[in-house]
Amino acid sequence: MDGQKSGTALVTGASSGIGAAFARKLAAQGCDLVLVARREERLKSLANELQREHPVRAEVFPADLSDPMDIERVERKTAALGELEFLVNNAGFGVPGNFVEAQLDRHSAMIQVHVLATVRLCRAALPGMIARGRGSIVNVSSIAAFIPSPKSAVYCATKACLNAFSEALQVELAGTGVRVQALCPGLTHTEFHERPGYETYKSRIPELFWMSAEDVVTESLSGLKRGQVICVPGLKNRVAVAVARNRLGAVLLKVVAGQFRK
Repeated sequence: MDGQKSGTALVTGASSGIGAAFARKLAAQGCDLVLVARREERLKSLANELQREHPVRAEVFPADLSDPMDIERVERKTAALGELEFLVNNAGFGVPGNFVEAQLDRHSAMIQVHVLATVRLCRAALPGMIARGRGSIVNVSSIAAFIPSPKSAVYCATKACLNAFSEALQVELAGTGVRVQALCPGLTHTEFHERPGYETYKSRIPELFWMSAEDVVTESLSGLKRGQVICVPGLKNRVAVAVARNRLGAVLLKVVAGQFRK
């Protein structure tokens, strides 16, 4: 689809991982990009790559979505984009450890980034999308939304919130031409699992259970075309979610997950 303009996509958390994979895939489809993340140099490098490889514009927009003032800046930018075709709310992070042992401000920041920023950016994007009769929103959730786990209490809760929000929002938007999806990846090769508290996952969990960010994004975009609101990419992840929704299976999954966290 190179050479065909397809509107603009705004991607948060675009400096690496799933966000960068979305940016590359959407640029290949002809979308101009607005790249949002904290790490400006990483964004500039990605923007240069996209503009070198595709006939698109890629704008760098540094922002920290745990900062309310930065959320307001991104809100204004989102609302001002006249041809916004895609909004990808991907920014996020984890706070490993028991709930009462982690600093409260870290939990609060995670709620701000995962939930409040997502809600506010959706609200900024939707009036224009509805008026044009088209547009897509992807809220990046996690299979953790289905598997409440110790040492990730707030993380799991925020992801479950994104699922419920996305499902309800899509019902409200029926007939408008706007599509909403909660993307629920499982273990994915990104920098998330290189951070303190998560780095042991890669050494303890077999490669069989991991996906690439590129494969996750491919399934997400394919699911959007089919109107899939809750997208769980990868057969192994769909099986895990199915098991988690069974009461006995959920207990067993928690036991297994707890072994990996030790």
